[in-house]
Amino acid sequence: MASTLPEPQPTASEAADPPRTERATHVEAHGIDHIPEGERYGRPRQLFSVWAAGGVTYLSLVVGGALVLMGLNIWQALAAIVVGNLFWLLTGFLAVSGPAAGAPSEVITRALYGVRGNRVNNAVTGWTISVCYFALNLAAAATAGFALVEWAGIRATTGVQIAVVIAIAVLTLTISVYGHAMIMKLYLPITLALTAVFAAVAIAVVQHTDFSYAPAEPLTGTQLWAVLLAGVTLIASGPLSYTTSADFSRYLPRTSSAKAVLGWTALGAFVPGVLVSGLGAMAATTLDMSDPQTALESILPNWFSPVFLIALVLGTIAINALTAYSAGLALQAVGIRIRRSYSVVVDGAAAVSLTLYALLVSNFLDTVSNVLQLTVVLLGPSMSIYAADIALRRNRYDGPALTDESRQSPFWYHGGVNWAGACALAGGVTASALSVNTVYTGPIAEALDGIDLALPAGLVVSPLLYVLLMRTPLGGQGPLGRA
Repeated sequence: MASTLPEPQPTASEAADPPRTERATHVEAHGIDHIPEGERYGRPRQLFSVWAAGGVTYLSLVVGGALVLMGLNIWQALAAIVVGNLFWLLTGFLAVSGPAAGAPSEVITRALYGVRGNRVNNAVTGWTISVCYFALNLAAAATAGFALVEWAGIRATTGVQIAVVIAIAVLTLTISVYGHAMIMKLYLPITLALTAVFAAVAIAVVQHTDFSYAPAEPLTGTQLWAVLLAGVTLIASGPLSYTTSADFSRYLPRTSSAKAVLGWTALGAFVPGVLVSGLGAMAATTLDMSDPQTALESILPNWFSPVFLIALVLGTIAINALTAYSAGLALQAVGIRIRRSYSVVVDGAAAVSLTLYALLVSNFLDTVSNVLQLTVVLLGPSMSIYAADIALRRNRYDGPALTDESRQSPFWYHGGVNWAGACALAGGVTASALSVNTVYTGPIAEALDGIDLALPAGLVVSPLLYVLLMRTPLGGQGPLGRA
């Protein structure tokens, strides 16, 4: 059973300010280890700017415009954007486990899959997918960076492109290496700066929006529902990719309000997610959003173009710094004995290599993009199992016990694997894969005339299986089973 012993409470100064070892000018000392209560600091409302700064991305514009290009009218596209972004509530719900455990998501999920099973989970859903997302975002930021150097009169030769990619990666990884305190310090001013820039962009977009827009051949019946569900899934893939939200809340005092942690996390990501994707959709009613950067530059004043490009790069740096930070923790949780700061650099090197290969050698990134459309098949079940575990345990986690990787660990389960979690994940992924209609069409989607139910299938099947199996011998040897 999770420990219910009270931990020492921080003083007023400890709650308000970072300890000396975690100030923004120092490289973060902690990795996947437990954060003692005496080293906790901050307030839940600070999570708003962390997630808001990371929500203003070039890919959000692309996805918003894509919904209209898929055949939706403006109001259908905006509805899909709002519904898809509501999944940030699930991201916020996972974040409440951070203060409770004083540990990152990559460690908390040992309760779900066992010590050994969680290493596999982190290798796939943690490290591999994070690096792919890092590469996608880096490629998007690099595109804006290439346009910026061209605007400055510098020809974007291959050498210049390599330099731009590396420069953006270095800025991103610097934030990630310095870690949590640096993120907390920088993201409020970044949020304010991006808000100002995109407010100006919004004015220009609204002036050019056709609010009566409808495609030449409007979608109806089954076809309309298929595209709407595909659009919601595309938007929801963003919040579903952040099963690691506890990474950024774990320094909060254990007594922090769970409702506040959930609310500020979800709101911080939801607002920019809706607004930026919404701008992409509105712009697509009159502009060719197959190339959002060029399309939007055509309606902005010439002097504002470099400001807009810098904002695109800055927003992507903000989201990638969070991604690289979590990927570094995932690499540690896989079992590789490496300092968190070094693991972040390894992640960045892998992402830079993937990005350069994609941009300069082949169209490999297109393949990665298609694969990431399928990540909802894995991430939907993964996130819903995590949420079910929080609910089952009533968000009571023993942080020090979670860090124990020995055979005596209460989270060793059967041979280091919680088969209840593993089977629930396998069942949810199977149900989702059978229902998908993206890169391929699953048999369930085919029977439903192309309607893609991968998202709801995974979100429903996995937690139901998990709750049932945790009451059986498969999960009964763990802390929950003995409770």
